Amino acid sequence: MITSISIVIPTYNEAENIGQLIRYLLHTGTGPAPEIIVSDGGSTDRTPEIARVAGAKVVSSPAKGRAAQMNAGATVATGEVLYFLHADTFPPADYKEQIVANCTSACGAGCFRLQFDAAHWFLQLNAWFTRFDVDSLRFGDQSLYMLRRCFRQINGFRSELLLLEDQEIIRRIRKVTGFKVLPAAVTTSARKYQENGVYRLQFIFSFIWLLYFLGLPQHKLAGIYNRLIRK
Repeated sequence: MITSISIVIPTYNEAENIGQLIRYLLHTGTGPAPEIIVSDGGSTDRTPEIARVAGAKVVSSPAKGRAAQMNAGATVATGEVLYFLHADTFPPADYKEQIVANCTSACGAGCFRLQFDAAHWFLQLNAWFTRFDVDSLRFGDQSLYMLRRCFRQINGFRSELLLLEDQEIIRRIRKVTGFKVLPAAVTTSARKYQENGVYRLQFIFSFIWLLYFLGLPQHKLAGIYNRLIRK
């Protein structure tokens, strides 16, 4: 039976959110508290300091980017299960119990469904589709858990990827273990949709995914992303 979970959170200037998330993760649910590792990509605000005070171990990633940062966090993790979580996403209150109950040697990886913290009908529809076990519908915001030995077996995330690292890793996970979409949902921030326009941002995401599928190099995908998305 699984007894330990390490949560890896990649951050860049998340001072507004990170403290609240860490306290929630540490004090929600039953059983032992998880190990929380914040892998920071060079924040210019107080993210690392706030994370340490809240109870997380903070590591400085040698490179910025979610894939590289999550690998850096996983390197120092001690838990049997690695749980990768975005800084603006809150898992269900019983996330530890659900991961422990569903993470097995035969099915050593999975994620939660998704819901947004906004009531827009289009976002709710997008979230509804995440219940299906279809790789093209997997998003990093859903969070990802995996047996640490499986993560090592596939050599983790591809650190050179700047975008869609969550899409790419799923295919490799399925080669070494089963994958399950859990029935509960994480709640993620809709702030990026609100800042960019719901329909406009979804079109951009779909366009970038299509270009990725067609094989456009990562640096070009990142350039399109940075030109089109307001931050």
